[in-house]
Amino acid sequence: MMQVLIQWSWLIPMYGFVGALLALPWATRLIRQTGPRPAMYINVFMTALASLHGLVLLQVIGDVGTQEVTFQWLQVADLNLSASLELSALNLIFLELTVGLILLAQIYGMGYLEKDWALARFFALMGFFEGAISGVILSNSLFSSYFLLEMLTLSTYLLVGFWYAQPLVVTAARDAFLTKRVGDVLLFMGLISLSTYAGSLHFNDLYAWVKDADITPLAATLTGLALIAGPTGKCAQFPLHLWLDEAMEGPSPASIVRNSVVVTCGAYVLMKLQPVLVISPITLDVLMVIGVTTAIGASLVSLAQIDFKRSFSYSTSAYIGLVFVAVGTAWPGVAFMLLFTHAVAKALIFMSIGAVIYSTNNQDLTELGGIWSRMPATTIAYLTGALGLTGVLPFGCFWAFCLGIGFLWTEHPLLVGVFLLVNFVTALNLVRVFRLVFLGEPQPKTRRTPEVAWLMAVPMVTLSIFVLLLPVLMGRMLLLPPLAYINWAAIALLITSGLSGAIVGYYIPINRSWSRSIIAPLRVLQDWLGNDFYTEKLYQGTVVKVVAKLSDLSNWLDRYVIDGVVNFVGAASLLGGEGLKYSASGQSQNYILTIVMGVGLLMLMTTWAMW
Repeated sequence: MMQVLIQWSWLIPMYGFVGALLALPWATRLIRQTGPRPAMYINVFMTALASLHGLVLLQVIGDVGTQEVTFQWLQVADLNLSASLELSALNLIFLELTVGLILLAQIYGMGYLEKDWALARFFALMGFFEGAISGVILSNSLFSSYFLLEMLTLSTYLLVGFWYAQPLVVTAARDAFLTKRVGDVLLFMGLISLSTYAGSLHFNDLYAWVKDADITPLAATLTGLALIAGPTGKCAQFPLHLWLDEAMEGPSPASIVRNSVVVTCGAYVLMKLQPVLVISPITLDVLMVIGVTTAIGASLVSLAQIDFKRSFSYSTSAYIGLVFVAVGTAWPGVAFMLLFTHAVAKALIFMSIGAVIYSTNNQDLTELGGIWSRMPATTIAYLTGALGLTGVLPFGCFWAFCLGIGFLWTEHPLLVGVFLLVNFVTALNLVRVFRLVFLGEPQPKTRRTPEVAWLMAVPMVTLSIFVLLLPVLMGRMLLLPPLAYINWAAIALLITSGLSGAIVGYYIPINRSWSRSIIAPLRVLQDWLGNDFYTEKLYQGTVVKVVAKLSDLSNWLDRYVIDGVVNFVGAASLLGGEGLKYSASGQSQNYILTIVMGVGLLMLMTTWAMW
């Protein structure tokens, strides 16, 4: 029975694809009599089936150990294409995390998009999305992982552009797709290079090749930088970070999985590549630089945002930046803890945000307020997610931060400061948003804000309970550090940073009008952070401008040089033909003489060239 479950493990990614396929008749409106709800029920059922299958398989793998299942795609001569799945406890835990969050987001979406005319299309896209993510997590081949990441990029584009009638949504979907494509193209280049040097793209073969890798330092560095470009784009890290906040224009159920699952999936691929990246110390240093830059920059930018969802999307980039730091310093255990605890807490935060947006039809922080008495369940969900997201004892992210600070304490003390700063700013931002949205006097748009229906409340309550019980689960999984190895000084600093952030966030003056400060330095700082350090304008003046100029040059060459040569040849042929037709005399001896002279001239030229 165990072997049957293992051999049929390939069904787990297929559940989502099958759900998407079965939902197409309703998504394309071929079936209208029943309405779009059957497509919704089919995909929720398929996701629940995938979660149940993965849970049973996790118990089986716990008894028999890690297994690898290989499926032959194509074998011709020396070409051998195969897909393999690695069934390990770590992979299946991540699978259960992602599929479970997608299931809750789908149930949440049943209430959030209840009256949307494109409900079936949304759930079909969610099924496609789930299948791609499940395949990436279980894949044991970099080739198949890349293929599935491309499918993930496509599904992100379609989900962000779900409400395609809005111009801003179309722009956000386009920018998300193109930004990710930059990372995907570079990753493909690294994949080809790695395949050439290692001879295989299976992760186990790559791990064995690294031990005796025969590769020059320059080639190793270029390959490593190309490999980390893909996860950098997927995880919205600097300099490919601008897409995530724009993607918040999509539906809130999609924002939940994007900020908890998509970035987790990209970072998980990076964790799989970490044993390969050790061939290039420069690549590991670049990973740390990217992580530190994004963690600090995104944390600060989140403080200046007045859009509800965009503020926390920058927080997502900051936390994944810490994951990049952990991978760059060769501490995958810290990266695993950060991914696991952040995904759960951030999903709960975005569920509470979505509930507020659903009730008020507004996501501008300056127009919200006084919601706590009208939406108590949503308020409790937000507070629970905030506790799980910051270094508050004994919740999930506290132990992740504690583990990271403890490992970096002696070797990388500056990186300890980065962890503490992110915790401080996150706590400050959470309290700032709580004051603006839930406390204070009701605003004109929040005077009538009833609590959400049960389809949205049940996932919030379920996830709130899970966040509260997460430390117990981590203890049973032996993820918590023993008391003998706890760095009490690190814990004291961590708690102090979180409390300091909460206190500053509570007492800092907040102006609902969000007017610019009259003090010049503060006004400059406010504009600088509010515009994401003017990164977009920097790109417009450099990369985009260079590409536009090259495009104009290419267009000019194509129009006036290439087309000019072709048009000249055509005109010369036309004029030559028109001129020659008047020399036709009808005397065959003249034609024969012309042919003989031409052939003779050709032979003479050929002989001279050979000589």
